[in-house]
Amino acid sequence: MTSTFHIDLFAPEFTKNPYPDYARLRKEAPIHRVLLPDGRPLWLVTRYEDVVAALKNPRLVKKGSSVMSPEQLEKYGHPPKSIELFFSNMLSVDPPDHTRLRTLVQKAFTPRRIEQLRPRIQEIANTLLDAVQPQGQMEFINAYAFPLPIIAIAELLGVPTEDREELRKWSNAAIEMESTEDRFALLAPAMDAFVEYLANMFARRREQPQDDLITALIEAEEAGDKLSEDELYAMVILLLIAGHETTVNLIGNGMLALLTNPDQMRLLQEQPNLIHTAIEEFLRYDGPVETSTARFASEDVTIGDQTIPRGEQVMVVLGSADRDEQRFADADTLDITRTDNRHVAFGHGIHFCLGAPLARLEGEIAINTVLRRFPNIRMQETSESLVWRRSLLIRGLQKLPVVF
Repeated sequence: MTSTFHIDLFAPEFTKNPYPDYARLRKEAPIHRVLLPDGRPLWLVTRYEDVVAALKNPRLVKKGSSVMSPEQLEKYGHPPKSIELFFSNMLSVDPPDHTRLRTLVQKAFTPRRIEQLRPRIQEIANTLLDAVQPQGQMEFINAYAFPLPIIAIAELLGVPTEDREELRKWSNAAIEMESTEDRFALLAPAMDAFVEYLANMFARRREQPQDDLITALIEAEEAGDKLSEDELYAMVILLLIAGHETTVNLIGNGMLALLTNPDQMRLLQEQPNLIHTAIEEFLRYDGPVETSTARFASEDVTIGDQTIPRGEQVMVVLGSADRDEQRFADADTLDITRTDNRHVAFGHGIHFCLGAPLARLEGEIAINTVLRRFPNIRMQETSESLVWRRSLLIRGLQKLPVVF
């Protein structure tokens, strides 16, 4: 099936509301080939059934360099050392390395362990809202949705929370990487600075171990064949970036969904125990992760009636799958009471989001707390005037000014 229309994945009008284009793709070209700004081809998978199948398909691998031709490798480019480090994280590798790396950290993110963080996350939410309450207004993303999860993941890892603006700058470079013609030029300085920052931190932890996740990972690395030095850097970078980015946008997008659907906001205020199904609906309706991280065809792979050539990049569009009218009734409607909600906002299969329990808990606390504390919260400007972040991977607002 071929499509006659062109999609600019980084155009402001697309990032503002990609869902009509996704609906058209699902109908006309569910497996659609586009070109990235630097000319690399990319296949978008948009239907729910195809997305679930692709996420479980072992022939779609994470390590592209292992399956590309020399010509494809040349086009893909040769990243500097710091970027190679970034791409050696567990989201970018295949079994058995993926299994080994995930096993090292998954004990820190079990639902039981995460539930123990509830009092501290509630305390962070209250402190942030105390700071803005006298003004009667705030820029919701920068004052609340961003600091809450970055403080939580930084404390879990053992990173000073006062460094969060630097961490945010490096994270933004990683998230926006694919949006430029020379993506390595954008990312390399950020990763160089990030690696230098971590090198100093690792040195301090080796001298003075702490009761934190970074110390535990360093000890695992020093125990032998569990974690190499490069994998140690890659793991901490991934945990810091993924550990806050998903939740920032879950809280921001969820709040926007309520503000633009006041009947649903009133319902949640009247019945705060609906927060569990509400969070799942925010994840489905306007999820924080628009696409999965890249996969590559290890051989010619057929999805639907389209064959993807060996070595070409595949991007599974989670945001489109979760609006698929063939899977979800009234897919474009926000319904916080929805129970048949097997969304793929956190992925599917072996790469299912490790931090999902933490993101859910932070989202529940953040949104219920702000609705309880500021029951008259409303937007300062129209939703049409809001600016969305320029990213293929993440769906999130730059700012959300509110008054209360």
